[in-house]
Amino acid sequence: MRFVLLSLAITAAAAPAADRVPAATPAGEEVTCIPIAGIRESRVRSDDVIDFVMRNRKVYRVTLPNGCPGLGSERRFSYTTSLSRLCAQDVVTVFSTAPVQRGASCGLAPFRPVTLVARR
Repeated sequence: MRFVLLSLAITAAAAPAADRVPAATPAGEEVTCIPIAGIRESRVRSDDVIDFVMRNRKVYRVTLPNGCPGLGSERRFSYTTSLSRLCAQDVVTVFSTAPVQRGASCGLAPFRPVTLVARR
């Protein structure tokens, strides 16, 4: 059986701290995995929250069970998986920028489909 390791470094665009975790309403049942090929972008909201925006515009919110030190300030991470899906049991690793180095590694959680509440 052949396993292919996929690794992806993801960087989020800068946003004011107060706007990082927008309100969201649940839009369905949690899922344990999402297809990597379907991810358009990720938005690191804080040490605890990552929103994955899919190519079909659906948004999945992951609330990390224990947070991930440095994730909210660095706003970039990588992951490695042997599947074509990113799953709740996978681990993300924070990347620091100055100096460039690996930071904390943290487990994900189930992916909750959400609708982001528009700001007024």
